[in-house]
Amino acid sequence: MSHPQRHADWHQMAADMRFETRAYINDQFVDAASGETFETLNPATGKCLAQVASCDGPDAELAVGHARAAFQAGEWSRLAPVRRKKTLLALAELMEANRHELALLDTLDMGKPITSSLGDMQGAIGCVRYHAESIDKLFGEVAPTGDDSLALVLREPLGVVASIVPWNFPLMMTAWKIAPALAAGNSVILKPSEKSPLSALRLAELAREAGLPSGVFQVLPGFGHTVGKALALSMGVDCLSFTGSTQVGKQLMQYAGQSNLKKVYLECGGKSPNLVFADCKDLDRVARHAAEAIFHNQGEVCIAGSRLLVENSIRAAFVEKVLAAAETMQPGDPLDPESFMGAMVDETQHRRVLDFIRQGVEEGASLRAGGEALKGDGWFIPPTVFDGVTPQMVIGREEIFGPVLAIFGFDSEEEAIAMANDSDYGLAAGFWSQDIDRIMRVTRRLHSGQVFVNNWAGGDQTVPFGGVKQSGNGRDKSHHSLEEYSELKTVWMSLAT
Repeated sequence: MSHPQRHADWHQMAADMRFETRAYINDQFVDAASGETFETLNPATGKCLAQVASCDGPDAELAVGHARAAFQAGEWSRLAPVRRKKTLLALAELMEANRHELALLDTLDMGKPITSSLGDMQGAIGCVRYHAESIDKLFGEVAPTGDDSLALVLREPLGVVASIVPWNFPLMMTAWKIAPALAAGNSVILKPSEKSPLSALRLAELAREAGLPSGVFQVLPGFGHTVGKALALSMGVDCLSFTGSTQVGKQLMQYAGQSNLKKVYLECGGKSPNLVFADCKDLDRVARHAAEAIFHNQGEVCIAGSRLLVENSIRAAFVEKVLAAAETMQPGDPLDPESFMGAMVDETQHRRVLDFIRQGVEEGASLRAGGEALKGDGWFIPPTVFDGVTPQMVIGREEIFGPVLAIFGFDSEEEAIAMANDSDYGLAAGFWSQDIDRIMRVTRRLHSGQVFVNNWAGGDQTVPFGGVKQSGNGRDKSHHSLEEYSELKTVWMSLAT
């Protein structure tokens, strides 16, 4: 079924699916060297989808060797940018043709609603196209010198890039990492999350069909503490790109220091503030956006608007509007196009979120909605709302990565800014106001990599995505990500007179 529309259509397509479960090394699908496998589960049912190759150090060493050989051979790294562009555009076309299958793989693997997965596919395809189109439009530099010299500044690919991606947006995060790295001419080794490896392995099939040379793109499924650690410690990896938790990001930086000082680009956790001032218009619309900011993708979003700061003069009325909006966002079968939320990715995350909710109650926050797991198969948690949260509470400081909203009150702009910035994280922030002077003041004072004004999570491929403080140091999307996957070389020529 090429164009599923209804709930039943998606279930039929899921029943007919066959999964690639082997590692992709040097243009071949192979078992892990150890022969070991791991289960990948369907979060909506708790049942096993497939047994996937569990790669480890020997697999990483083999893939790095092939990646280095491919880079040195130059079939991709020294290929004219316009020809790399052609191949990546072919990959984007194949992704477009197979978007329903790719979306379904992500929904089955990590529990997100199929409608959300379809949106992710458009983002992933757009990312590959953007970087393909960008690569032959970036120029080097000629430095200003006297007549007796000529100075050039060249951009060259780094070499071997290892990309470690998360489970919450499996293929879209993959595209954000691999598209600029490949466009710049690097060899790329992808380590998908063990919780959502299936779409990455299908992408490998499409990359081969698109014509990427052997060794230029490889996929190693497995665990972070095995194959992920091996890639991070490898002396043959020149750059490590990671999206995930701050704790793991710190470990990866240590591994880089213990090995070859490889470049490390991190997009880590967040506890993003969303400020609502009394002068904003249409509180019903703002309340719905505030609810979507935390409950989209079951709250398993790095930039989730998990801290809602509301001016006290409108807080009581606004909270009621948020609760009404949340009531319309209940979880359902991820294969139902009408479901706003799906299932938590696995039992561990399900239990972790419920533990935070219990701690919020114990800390004295007012539980206004949700709070308990849904009964039945799968790992489902409804929208959960706490009011009366203070900055000292754990639910107001720690990244929960689930559908849990913490609401704070404030009386002044200064108090709101101080509260918003009182966090270890700085990935995103938003605020709602009609006062242009306030917009300019607050935008400059929020300590965050991204600020959304009168929206949440706005943006496209032209703007960089990333954070400050313990939310990381790299940037995905835009031409700035291409800069991260290339190296500057200065050439100074003395001209004979």
